[in-house]
Amino acid sequence: MAEKNISFEEKIENAKKILEELSNPELPLDKGVEHYKNGMKLLTEATKILEEAKLVYEEAEDE
Repeated sequence: MAEKNISFEEKIENAKKILEELSNPELPLDKGVEHYKNGMKLLTEATKILEEAKLVYEEAEDE
């Protein structure tokens, strides 16, 4: 699920879908753990994209 070339918006949208799946009380524990790990990976990647964008913005602002 966590492809390297998907956009920030797609990562957030995929994380939302995972959250919806995790809300299902009938979801087996092993699938829940797998979804949780994938969701956290997506959010970590999205956070990294935001941090990189912030650095680019700050560097451009300093010029």
